[in-house]
Amino acid sequence: MSKPSPNLQATIVSPEMPEAWVSLTQGIFQSLGDSSELPPIDSIGVTYNDLIRDVLKVERIERGRVTCHLSVKPPVLNFYGSLHGGAVTGIAELVCTACARTVAAEDKKLFLGELSTTYLSAATPNVVVEVDGSIVRHGRNVTVTSVEFRNKQTGKMIYTARATFYSMPASNL
Repeated sequence: MSKPSPNLQATIVSPEMPEAWVSLTQGIFQSLGDSSELPPIDSIGVTYNDLIRDVLKVERIERGRVTCHLSVKPPVLNFYGSLHGGAVTGIAELVCTACARTVAAEDKKLFLGELSTTYLSAATPNVVVEVDGSIVRHGRNVTVTSVEFRNKQTGKMIYTARATFYSMPASNL
């Protein structure tokens, strides 16, 4: 086995953990490629918002609905060459929040209470994905949104997400 990266050498390992398990776990990270050789993202002047802005374009905003197009490009691909799960959930959170803001009063502060994502298939490079967010339920204190990710060309559903937002109570002071 090759020498562990500096990141893995600095890892604290429980004394109860068998050495064979530690070695196997380190091997998994090495085979997938850990990030020890990459510069910190802030040192190269790229932010998460820049990555999302490059791949996500808003098509339509209306009360209770937000529709975007997502271009699957290399910056948001995972090791296997498909859309990274973290990018899927980050985009789902962004679209769900935008959708919830279309029905919430401007003075109400929302906070995300729950977000679940279902990965049904994989979005491959150079595919355009339609991201369609809508309101499932909106009340005085709770707003539930849903987002569907579909391959624009085939109409096949790739991912779904659902988020629950809670309204902060207004102060009576």
